[in-house]
Amino acid sequence: MTRLGVPPKPKEGTAGLEERAYLSLLRTADRLEGKMAEWLKPHGLSPTQYNALRILRGAGVDGLPCTEVGARMISRDPDITRLVDRLEKRGLVTRSRGTEDRRVVRASITTGITTAGLELLRRLDQPVSAFVRGRMGHLQTERLQALMHLLGEVESRE
Repeated sequence: MTRLGVPPKPKEGTAGLEERAYLSLLRTADRLEGKMAEWLKPHGLSPTQYNALRILRGAGVDGLPCTEVGARMISRDPDITRLVDRLEKRGLVTRSRGTEDRRVVRASITTGITTAGLELLRRLDQPVSAFVRGRMGHLQTERLQALMHLLGEVESRE
């Protein structure tokens, strides 16, 4: 580190500051997701399944087309239909064909099932919040806001 807290210029043939920041972001995201996967495993969910259930809960009783669920996912799943199939087999989601366009399949966690999907999410809400606080809570509000701002700037460059 230099006096100003900036990493020194890398030696030739080594990654530049942007590349090191990018790799650090990917490494951190991978480790955080791995910890979440370990935490969710005893609950019978993967992070991708948990994300899909949260998306569907937010959609309400009308549900969403599977393509829309896929578009809202944190990590893109190339086969969202199979993901919804697995959740449906467990009784966590149900599917119904639209009346306007029978080619569109809507997925919902509130229509046509017991409250199994919603109950699972309700049971996980508080523990997941505590899990996330355990990983991010040491950062002060201002630093979390700065992090969110910087990540938003990076994401907007897509």
